[in-house]
Parts: sequence; C-alpha cells; structure tokens
Amino acid sequence: MNTMWGMIFGGAALAAIGSVIFLWSRFCKFGIVNKLAGDSKWKRRLLGLIPMLIFVVFMVINLVNTAIVMIHMAFYWLIAELICLIIRKIRRKGSGDAVPADDGKKTGDAVPADDGKTTGHTDGRKKFRPYWLGIIVLAVELCYFSVGWYLDHHVWETDYQLVTEKDLGMEKLRIAQVTDSHIGNTLDGEDFAREMEKVYAAEPDILFITGDFVDDGTTKEDMLRCCLSLAGFPGKYGVYFVYGNHDKGYFNNRDFTYEDMEKALTAAGVHILKDGVELVDDKFYVVGRRDRSMKEREAIGKMVEVLDPSKYIIILDHQPNDYAAEAATGADLVLSGHTHGGQLIIMNLVGALTGANDRSYGMEVRDKTTFIVNSGISDWSIKFKTGCFSEYVIIDVTQK
Repeated sequence: MNTMWGMIFGGAALAAIGSVIFLWSRFCKFGIVNKLAGDSKWKRRLLGLIPMLIFVVFMVINLVNTAIVMIHMAFYWLIAELICLIIRKIRRKGSGDAVPADDGKKTGDAVPADDGKTTGHTDGRKKFRPYWLGIIVLAVELCYFSVGWYLDHHVWETDYQLVTEKDLGMEKLRIAQVTDSHIGNTLDGEDFAREMEKVYAAEPDILFITGDFVDDGTTKEDMLRCCLSLAGFPGKYGVYFVYGNHDKGYFNNRDFTYEDMEKALTAAGVHILKDGVELVDDKFYVVGRRDRSMKEREAIGKMVEVLDPSKYIIILDHQPNDYAAEAATGADLVLSGHTHGGQLIIMNLVGALTGANDRSYGMEVRDKTTFIVNSGISDWSIKFKTGCFSEYVIIDVTQK
C-alpha cells in the first residue's frame, strides 16, 4: 500500500513539474507578453513567469488542488495544440501543394525590410497579436473547474430500483447509502447534519455508512456533530457502519483517536461491523467487511457460507475490489464507495485502463449479485468533480 501511494504521489509530482514548465512556455506566447517584451527573450520569459507566481501563491494555500488544476490545464492545452496541428495539416493537404513564398527574386522586386516604419512601430516593440488558442483554453478551463466545483460541493440523490425473488418479509425495503464524507473537506459537521436531513426525508428503513466517514483533516467537534446527526436516524432498522481506508487516519494529527470515534458512533446507536454479520429482524443479513487495506480482513466466502441463502444478503465493502469473490457467494447486493466516481475525467480514464477497481461508479450485475458504487457525499482533499457528482443513494428493493 505504501509503495502504491509512493508511486501515485511520485507520478503526480513529476506531472506537476512538467506542467509548470509547459505552462510557462505557453504563457510566454500571449500577445501582451510579446508586446511588452519586444525582441528580448529574457523579458518574455520573465513576464511569462508572472502567472506561474500566482500558482505558487495558491500552492501555499492548497498544494493538492493547485497541482490538479495545473496538470489538467497543461493536459488540455496540449490536446488543443495537437488538434490544431492536425487540422492545419488536413487543410494544407486538402489545398494541394503549398504556394512558394514570394521572396522577390522571381519578379525582381525587392522585399523591403520590416524596420517598423511601415507599421508605425518605431520603439522596437512587436505588434500586439492575440494568442487565441491560449485564450480559448483558459476560458474552457475556467468553465470546466467552475462546473467541477459546483458538482463537488452540491449533493444529489441517486435512486435505484431492485427486485428480488427472496422473501423479504415486507413488500419493499428502502435502503439509504452514504459514503466518503471525508468530514472537513467540503462538508463540516453542520453541513453533514443538513445532508442527513435530506436523506431522512426519503424515509429509508435502514442507513449504511460505507467508509471514509472522517479524514486526517477532521476535527473532534465535527466528528461528534456527525455522530449526533446519525443518532437521529428515524428508520426502523437503524444505521450500519464499515470503515474505509481513511477513517483511522494516516498522519496521526487529529485531535481525536480512532477509539474516540468508535465510542461516539456506538453511543449514537450505530452498528459497527468489522468482518461482522447481523441478521436484521430475522428478515435479511447485513455483512460488514473490514477495509481492503487491513491485513486481518477475513475472506468473504467464509463469512457468507454459514448464512441462510434463502434470506436477502447485503455486503458492505468500502473498496470495490473483490467482485469475483463476492459474486461467488451468491450475495444479493454489494455496496461500496472509495472511488469518488472516478473524481476527474482524466483520473477516471486512468482508473479504468489500469483496473485499479472492479468498477468506478454505478451499478453492475454479476450472476445473481448486484454491485453499486456510490460516488460519495464528498471526497478526499480534491475539491472538484468533473467525471461525476456528489451523491447519496436510495435503493428500493421490492419483493417479486
């Protein structure tokens, strides 16, 4: 796990450094820079550094999000340049052979040197020419990240309708799933409580919290406020909780301990499952797994093989990384989070290509098992979502 995080952060650092160099070279192309610099290369490079200094200021405030913006900006800028290059080549090919430049030799007319007299520029400064590609890229990026900020900081309800042939002991079971709140990033304790009011208004029978409830930046005050809001859950079957990879913290700099949070959750009436199983009202099972990052995690096959297969079986597993084994158990529903829905468009493509998770977002059915990956009510550190949106999930399971 440490090796994986080292590779991720190392790759991100290299990408950020490359982005700095690339963006600096592009900012030097803007018309205002060339007009002010004239024929001086060092002035042009110095003026091109001014926007980069703005990035440095933001890096001091928030390193991760500034690096994300820079990497995306450089990537899309490069894509835009490649598209323009391809278009130019196609146009040239379509127009036939290039017309030779008129250098004055064939006609005998001398080509006058551009000394600034004919253009009216006698001070050595270049004529202002807008760098349209750069202007368009910056405008698109501004829109892109504005939308990403909105999608991350606003929470939607996503509904799923499932049918089972098993006897639920009721006409319909309504499930609410909340995951990846990472309290302290986009939501504090009061924000989380307000979102829970929206969840409760949907009148779910049971609530599942599937990990990354808190993070390294969470305060004890916010953690306690969140637990208090869970104590008010009105559903008849209560709240069930499994841990994610961030809940114990990575840097031990919080003003509360893992044990403090567990006590607060228990006091709020939350059922904490650590490779545990509960038969709820003799109607359905809830199987809560330890996070994949925990070495002592039990194999899902051993946990489920002792259960009554005629009853509806729900598995809570923070990371969607064990689909084959979970489908082999014959469980009915598996709920996960962790991926943040892929978070950003580039990142979700990388995740899909590398197979980092069995699924990044949404619903999938394997054999008799339905898998749902929730994009999360918030996310870790990054404050933008462009490949998805923040959500809580409401699932209606109806008996056929």
